[in-house]
Amino acid sequence: MKFLSIYKSIERNAPPSQEEMANMGKLIEEGMKAGWLLGTEGCLPSALGARVRKADGRVTVTDGPFTEAKEVVGGFAILRANSKQEAIQLAKDFLQVVGDGECELRQIYEADTCVQKAQTV
Repeated sequence: MKFLSIYKSIERNAPPSQEEMANMGKLIEEGMKAGWLLGTEGCLPSALGARVRKADGRVTVTDGPFTEAKEVVGGFAILRANSKQEAIQLAKDFLQVVGDGECELRQIYEADTCVQKAQTV
């Protein structure tokens, strides 16, 4: 399964620090080598997604659909995961690196996903 992870946070007026850049670079390198960090695709409806939020050290998960967006998109990643739960864990791991914010996860259309859904109807 592929997921689009849209990172949202309060808008920053300064670029990331050297330390933040190094930490993100390490995570990106690890993800590319391990195969869970991919590319760009279209998205399934938000009803199939989840938002993972970290605030004041507490992580919460909210299933879609989402009707409003008040925070700024700070970046995105295409993730490969075996399940929605695994994608949520990858988002939690990402938030441990970047700090407070939220990742909205959206499952991406794939030919086999569409065939499986059509066969179950």
